[in-house]
Amino acid sequence: MRDRLSPNFDRRPEGRAVEMLILHYTGMTSAEAALDRLCDPAAKVSAHYAIEEDGRVWRLVPEEARAWHAGVSFWRGERDVNGLSIGIELVNPGHEFGYRPFPEPQMTALEGLTRAILARHPIPARNVLGHSDVAPARKLDPGELFDWQRLARAGIGLWPDDLPQADTIAETGDDIAGVQIALARFGYEAVVTGVLDDATRCAVSAFQRHFRPDLVDGTPDAGTRRRLAALLAGTDRKQVG
Repeated sequence: MRDRLSPNFDRRPEGRAVEMLILHYTGMTSAEAALDRLCDPAAKVSAHYAIEEDGRVWRLVPEEARAWHAGVSFWRGERDVNGLSIGIELVNPGHEFGYRPFPEPQMTALEGLTRAILARHPIPARNVLGHSDVAPARKLDPGELFDWQRLARAGIGLWPDDLPQADTIAETGDDIAGVQIALARFGYEAVVTGVLDDATRCAVSAFQRHFRPDLVDGTPDAGTRRRLAALLAGTDRKQVG
């Protein structure tokens, strides 16, 4: 762990616990450029930690402070995601500069760091998220190449391992309102309109990037709905969060 203090932080809301963990990619051409930006007072962005591709971990903002990583965002009724979360930036060029898989040293370092964070803070598994989950209309990170299943197997976050059969879920084909209700129940900002509008497509795409990365098209097909149903059933059964 190396320290490089960013000036870009402020106070967390009084009396509220840290209850979310948000993962990002840096989306810049190099680690040096990303760290410079995260520590530049003019940029007004930061995160609590950054992890380079070789596994080096940088501590940028103390966990007790509010880092500026999520921007305009929403999860499970909360809009001050920065105030209630810890943010981790993973060095990766992102979709704009040559998106690529996250290497083993980086993932190993992330597992170790997140286990330590979860030991310190009461973060439910359904609140281990990507930036795209909390800001689906604006963000793609950490994206479809990030191995969420691996993290879940390590006890970090969720993965829909036990998929219900098609006949055990509502076959919502054209029931867009049902999909919107399910997305909102899980945590996404979804307005029930009954129309597959741009906002709903963004929320579905964010869900797919996290939980169905082999098909990210914004369409709530049966496979996507099964995963969403499995996650809702699992969180209800385990009383997660």
